[in-house]
Amino acid sequence: MNTSTLSLYNNATESTLSPGYPIRFWSYLFSNIFSLLTGFFDLYYLLSDASLRQALHNYVIIILLCLGIFYELTDIIWILYNDHNRRPLIQATVFYEIWTYINYTFYSIALELFAWATIERHILIFHQQWIATKRRCFFLHYFPPIAIIIYYLIYLAYVHFDPFCVSDFQDFLNGGIHIPCAFYRTVLGLWDIDFHQVFPTLVIVGCSIGLIIRTIIQRQKLTHEIQWKKYRKMIVQLLSISVLYITCNGPWVLVIFAFQFGLSPAVTAVALTYTGFLYYYVIFLFPMVCCLSLPELRKKFREKVLFCLKKKPKKQNVALSTTKVTMASNTK
Repeated sequence: MNTSTLSLYNNATESTLSPGYPIRFWSYLFSNIFSLLTGFFDLYYLLSDASLRQALHNYVIIILLCLGIFYELTDIIWILYNDHNRRPLIQATVFYEIWTYINYTFYSIALELFAWATIERHILIFHQQWIATKRRCFFLHYFPPIAIIIYYLIYLAYVHFDPFCVSDFQDFLNGGIHIPCAFYRTVLGLWDIDFHQVFPTLVIVGCSIGLIIRTIIQRQKLTHEIQWKKYRKMIVQLLSISVLYITCNGPWVLVIFAFQFGLSPAVTAVALTYTGFLYYYVIFLFPMVCCLSLPELRKKFREKVLFCLKKKPKKQNVALSTTKVTMASNTK
């Protein structure tokens, strides 16, 4: 990412974002609370139910829920504190480095993991023979998410804690996006934009569209109704989350990509302000979309609601029966 890109972020922060502090604070606050409650609800039932916990298609979903909860309990809370008090929770360079590292790294990991999930879903639905043995299952199912997490943790640790340059955190503290000083080196900056943001977004779009097309073509071959219902759940889950990523993260990536190919800095600065505000909603809405897209979680939620509603009539019936007994005794 070159110097002109850095100044672009500076202009966006100074000119358009500062008046949006109250809006961002209150919208992020309520979104974060509701998202955390839903996330803990999802995790509880996914981990407590052995069939859900062991289902291959829920493996990445569980990891993403854990990453999202950690992100919301650290990065988002620090953002809320900074927006409300107009100063960081801890005014120290080490804290800024850890904060921006978590902000950048865990969001990037989540994006890349879901991009992998869109690829893996094709394997789980159409090429189950590829993971028929334990060895194949390890290398094609369990190993890729582990490799993605390790790669991002190490690579972005080098980028954010680079001892050979000094980062400026002022734009980030003012509500903007932090640009590590290592991205002054054009190759690293371009690698981050193209491989860590544009590429996974394109993978999500391409694999989601491909899944729809392959499903339409292959559905005629899936004559067994029970088997089709199983695949349909997996497809609905993936496409629901894909829509979330494309809607909230897609505009941000599109603006950055367009800037590389000549979009004016003035237009890009304003666009980044609003798309930067929106892309956090991938984290906020992910647990809710998971809950709505998984039939098992919807069923658990309905059972809890119905259980609570059925309690009240019973109490009323007991009260009525007690009244009748009292009236009968008085009559006698």
